[in-house]
Amino acid sequence: MLRALHEWMVDSGHTPHLLIDAASEAVVVPREYVADGRIVLNVSPTAVRNLTITNDTLSFDGRFSGQAFEVSAPTSSVMAIYAKETGEGMMFNEDAQAPADSPTPADVRTSGEAPKTSRSPTLKLVT
Repeated sequence: MLRALHEWMVDSGHTPHLLIDAASEAVVVPREYVADGRIVLNVSPTAVRNLTITNDTLSFDGRFSGQAFEVSAPTSSVMAIYAKETGEGMMFNEDAQAPADSPTPADVRTSGEAPKTSRSPTLKLVT
């Protein structure tokens, strides 16, 4: 499901973001970008390289503040996927809520700094 939603968002010209529960030691992300045990990751094709989504794990190469980092996480740690532009997506956990005060601190880019925005993502259930 996660892979299909990601592909649909990319095909629709949207920027897919993942809300990850970073509390598990199996989640490998730069810890300085984790807020309240969660991290928001931009997983668009222009932001990451070598994105792999399997039934059990997701992984990719990205940049955080210009520093390369290999991200990996079990798919069970994915709390939600949503399109940045519309906020539409799917929650995989009833407690999933995008952090209201962290619009892009963990925005992954392949080059340069993460853009600063003032709009916080919201989640909307797509049925």
